[in-house]
Amino acid sequence: MLRQWCCIILLLLCAPAQAAEAPPGKPVIKIGYVEGWADSVVTTQVAAQIIRGRLGHPVELVPVAAGIMWQGVARGDLDATLSAWLPVTQGAYYRQFKGKVLDLGPNYADARIGLVVPDYVAARAIGDLNAARTALLGRIVGIDAGAGVMQKTEEAIKAYRLNLTLMPSSGPGMTAELARAINARKPIVVTGWVPHWMFAKWKLRFLDDPQKVFGEAERVNSVAHPGLSAKAPQVLAFLQRFRWRPEEIGSLMLAVETGDKPAAAAASWVQAHPARVAEWAP
Repeated sequence: MLRQWCCIILLLLCAPAQAAEAPPGKPVIKIGYVEGWADSVVTTQVAAQIIRGRLGHPVELVPVAAGIMWQGVARGDLDATLSAWLPVTQGAYYRQFKGKVLDLGPNYADARIGLVVPDYVAARAIGDLNAARTALLGRIVGIDAGAGVMQKTEEAIKAYRLNLTLMPSSGPGMTAELARAINARKPIVVTGWVPHWMFAKWKLRFLDDPQKVFGEAERVNSVAHPGLSAKAPQVLAFLQRFRWRPEEIGSLMLAVETGDKPAAAAASWVQAHPARVAEWAP
């Protein structure tokens, strides 16, 4: 009996502390991101730091593939994502789900996708790649098979009649292959995009795309479930105002790539830039 009473007292003592973890009226915000995309990781981590620290909401970060991310926001399983590449890369997902999500506008406005080579590679345009097929080992090094840049690369192979095979990998797998080729000064072509830390680390360039298969300038948008406006209006307003400058996200991505933990790097960045944070979450 004494043991039972001790357990009851312990539970009563612990109850206030447990309630304090989830303040009344501050529901958990679930944000989806793509774990292998450096820009997705750092953008989401910075947003999470601000939503927790400045707006007072608990945040759950959910790593997902791009297609599952859009489905999750459309269904309300996720409250938002800050990783929607538009209008080309994830345009098919947007067309499928646009009636079920809120497009909050770009958090990064000067994005781009395409085929990327080190600056020592002779090819200047996508159509030049067939002449370098042997040196390139007959392949284009890609990322996740379902990614928008992969779908566009398959279209480019047909449009430019390339005698090359697109090899699926992952974001980290692609950059590892790129690093090995650059260290050995060997030709390589990869699926690439900006913002990405690899452009801060190496001298790279996009191949010209005269047929515009990869489109013009891209943007990375924040997309939310419509229910977020009632669930957490302050969070929705913050996501609408959140806008990166290229140098900001570039430096943060490179810091993570060179060893900083994403959450710690984001916390340090938020602490070091109070004026910028105040613009987004006054």
